[in-house]
Amino acid sequence: MQTVLWIVIFFSTFLIMEFNAWFTHKYIMHGFLWTLHRDHHHKDHKSWFERNDAFFIFYAVVSMSCWYFWSTYSLWYFLPIGIGIMAYGLAYFIVHDVFIHQRFKWLRNIDNAYARGVRRAHKIHHKHLGKNKGENFGMLIVPFKYFKN
Repeated sequence: MQTVLWIVIFFSTFLIMEFNAWFTHKYIMHGFLWTLHRDHHHKDHKSWFERNDAFFIFYAVVSMSCWYFWSTYSLWYFLPIGIGIMAYGLAYFIVHDVFIHQRFKWLRNIDNAYARGVRRAHKIHHKHLGKNKGENFGMLIVPFKYFKN
């Protein structure tokens, strides 16, 4: 029974992270922490790193804290939560930084309906250089209209 519950917690955490990414992106990154996110929309420096990368560090700390509570206090349910956050972070990195923004020159030739839809939605998000009037704040789940040809 605990194995099934472990898997349910892991996948639930992964799905909740998509909502959390949407919420954080819309209300925090495009809100009071726009100063950290702005360089992702309009690069104003020559560094490969962006101030926006600080958000990855935040979620890594949250994930590592879950691992800590699991290992130190034997709270088993913190492990699938921590791994779910880490798995979402890895998926976000692969889709957003590698596939969409090509920060690494991998996955350049992926061409299927889902990949085109995610790219279209993100392109529409980035057409706005300011913090207001944005749309498509999610990453893995985007509106169906972007999957139409």
